[in-house]
Amino acid sequence: MVITPITKLHIWLRLLLLQSSWNYERHQGLGFFYALLPGLKKLYSGQQLLDVSRRYVGYFNTHPYLTPLVAGAVLRLEEELAKGNTPPVDVDDFKEIVAAPYAAIGDALFWGGMRPLAAGIGLFFAIKGLLWTPLVFLAFFNVVPLWFRGVFFLRGYRQGLKSVEFIQQNRLPDWAVHTKETAIIILGGLSAFMVFAHVNHHGLTEWFGFFTIIPVAALSYVARKGISASWLISIVTLVILLLGLFWVDLTQLLNV
Repeated sequence: MVITPITKLHIWLRLLLLQSSWNYERHQGLGFFYALLPGLKKLYSGQQLLDVSRRYVGYFNTHPYLTPLVAGAVLRLEEELAKGNTPPVDVDDFKEIVAAPYAAIGDALFWGGMRPLAAGIGLFFAIKGLLWTPLVFLAFFNVVPLWFRGVFFLRGYRQGLKSVEFIQQNRLPDWAVHTKETAIIILGGLSAFMVFAHVNHHGLTEWFGFFTIIPVAALSYVARKGISASWLISIVTLVILLLGLFWVDLTQLLNV
């Protein structure tokens, strides 16, 4: 039985509910099985469907935005099995092999890169006092991953096992790095703008803003050297306390 476009759409929509049945024992296992069930019903029936279903109610966990890539490839493998062809890799083995790498790539790209990038873009609108700023963040952070989910599912189904090459060819790990770098640039520019606005508001000389570069650069340097989070928090707290203690004298000195 061939998987129809309507069935594929049904599966993709169910993947949006992947984590609705998340639990500590099977993680995304039940949600993954629920999403693929319409396709499995097209391929199998009776006792055969029951046997296949039992393989999918076990443990499975990867990044939710990369799960469509796995689901598409698994659906293609099950289609080949239903036709009597034996794929070079077992379906369960394939799921286990790609789950951890896809989770790491997805965490770096979406949680570590795209989420702070969307937050930085939203903050630019927030400092202007626009009430619809949350919608900017939600739109950016949901529309882009939604597009990724659609592309990943189609690629997974079309390429099957070769969908792993899609990750390598498009250099998704590099995308994660570049997205993080872009987020840092935007947040850095936002910080500079807020310092400039604060300096003008308090009537301080413009070159006061250069003093903020020194502690920020120093903290960035020690952070890249691997300083622990507790030490970094302690240093930031000390800097804030010192600025608070000497704020009056500093402003008087700069206004002379």
